[in-house]
Amino acid sequence: MNKKILVIGSSNTDMTIKGDRLPVPGETVTGGVFYMGPGGKGANQAVAAKRLGGDVEFICKVGRDIFGDNALAGYEKEGIDISHVMRSEKASGTALILVDESGENCISVASGANGDITPADIDSVADVIRAAGFLILQLEIPVESVLRAAKIAHEAGVYVILNPAPACELPKELFKYISLMTPNRTETASMSGQEIIDEYSLAQAVEVLRGYGVQDFVVTLGSKGSLVFKDGKSEMIPSLKVKAVDATAAGDTFCGALCVALSEGLSLTEAAKFATKASAITVTRPGAQNSIPTRDEIE
Repeated sequence: MNKKILVIGSSNTDMTIKGDRLPVPGETVTGGVFYMGPGGKGANQAVAAKRLGGDVEFICKVGRDIFGDNALAGYEKEGIDISHVMRSEKASGTALILVDESGENCISVASGANGDITPADIDSVADVIRAAGFLILQLEIPVESVLRAAKIAHEAGVYVILNPAPACELPKELFKYISLMTPNRTETASMSGQEIIDEYSLAQAVEVLRGYGVQDFVVTLGSKGSLVFKDGKSEMIPSLKVKAVDATAAGDTFCGALCVALSEGLSLTEAAKFATKASAITVTRPGAQNSIPTRDEIE
């Protein structure tokens, strides 16, 4: 099995304020603590996969600015292959994150260079995509570019994982190129058009999505764990009880860990259990990439 993991996605600089509570619209909340660090869903997943033992290449687009320079230096330090990273005349992506004392967060993202990744850019790295064993995609870059990457990978027999976040309208064509989808409850409801109130209605929503072409799903349910849908059967993977500090990057860690475990030949259920351990550690720490654990910590 080709274990090479290719991540195509976003690279951001995260600016985070952790306070007692999240402000409501029009309100100013003072007394928080500020910290800044690397983030972006694509970058988070690439870092997670690398720290957890994967052979990882990351393709993104960053600006010709200090944020872009710092991001690339960080990926090199992690040991991630960034030989096909692209540069943009737009500013590097940034994210403003607010976190309350319970670990809940809200995030506003300025896409910048991430929004500058075109289908033509994807075509320029088509051979890199075809040479991978696994491709991880998210939705912080243009959907048409995600579609192009997924199609190239699918036609080459590459295992394609889509983390459909942040939620947006997706072309139905995309679903038939995806091997595994990892939405949360909200994203599942949005994509399927189904109201989800319990495990039964969640299963119904997944069946709607399976009708579009994707057969396997791992639906993340936050503190309740995750539901694995494989070969028409579902299995609940319970969460691990920890004291949550910051949920930022927990889903990205889960996705990266899931891919690493699959690349090592584990079943989807066993891979989800491994990913659950990784994300449980992530929520006990502040920040995005700063909170992602290593393989030694998992074991």
